[in-house]
Amino acid sequence: MVDEALTGFLDAKDRGAPGGELPYLTTTLRHMLTGGKRLRSLLCVYGWHAVDTPPGPDSTVIHAAASLELFQVFALVHDDVMDDSDTRRGQPSAHRALAAAYTAGGGPGARAEAHGMGAAVLLGDLALVWSDELLHTAGLDAGRLAEVLPLVSEMRSEVMYGQLLDLRATGRALSGDIDSALHVIRYKTAKYTMERPLQIGAALAGASAQVLDACSAFGIPLGEAFQLRDDLLGVFGDPVRTGKSTLDDLREGKATVLMAHAVRAASAGQSATLRELVGRPDLTEEQAAEVREILVSTGARQAVEEMIAQRHDAALAALDRAPFTPQAVEGLRGLARAATRRQV
Repeated sequence: MVDEALTGFLDAKDRGAPGGELPYLTTTLRHMLTGGKRLRSLLCVYGWHAVDTPPGPDSTVIHAAASLELFQVFALVHDDVMDDSDTRRGQPSAHRALAAAYTAGGGPGARAEAHGMGAAVLLGDLALVWSDELLHTAGLDAGRLAEVLPLVSEMRSEVMYGQLLDLRATGRALSGDIDSALHVIRYKTAKYTMERPLQIGAALAGASAQVLDACSAFGIPLGEAFQLRDDLLGVFGDPVRTGKSTLDDLREGKATVLMAHAVRAASAGQSATLRELVGRPDLTEEQAAEVREILVSTGARQAVEEMIAQRHDAALAALDRAPFTPQAVEGLRGLARAATRRQV
């Protein structure tokens, strides 16, 4: 149903466009909306159903949930521009796709990269504006909208803060500061991906403060576990399944919890190897294999697995105490399992 809402919204935008140029961006936007996990929209719907008797028609929460997917496209497109990533979900990232479309349309190759970056920024901005429009046209009355908008604003501000923390930490000298790495995770992923979408859905249904607090107690540890799993997959995953190179995070020098554990436990020789290789933009697969061996032999990989398990258990314990409907509890329990055990 979320996919149908998004398709209908974009179809209407294409039909009402002031000129024939808009599909140049919306075609890429549609591609960005395919293949995702729909995790935020799913959590929004679970939050709605967590309240005993949700008011209003189901189309309200579906359109509000769809607005989160457009915001996610905004975040992904700009994230890929900042990281200069080549791929997203196994396909060319937006700025690469738009650069290729530019040259295919006769644009000079010398301008392709700059054009792709500029067009991708516009695409991300457009997704953000349309996310706002989709939420405001979801059919919420003024009172309910007033309850939801502060949560949406907090979510947006928090993910920008998390992105800033990540941007500032990436590429610096390797650190064993696990707490700082977890601080990035909390704002870039845990609150944005899990806590706030669940709260937004619950607020759409008129949730009490107790329900909103339970959303936090469940969502934050699960969101941290989700990102910790993502960090492992970014280095040890199967690129065919994840759609992401296992070299990107190592080449960028991402300040992950995984790397912080390794720095803490590394011998002098291992530490020298990590500092020499991690963050090199020309890192080879053979060199990456050396880094992976250190991540395993220092116990860093196992330590992160244990952190994932601990946070999964904490989320389930919070779920057991939550004043949610049985339907929501069952769905969220399955989602917790899938989010922490996933291989994609």
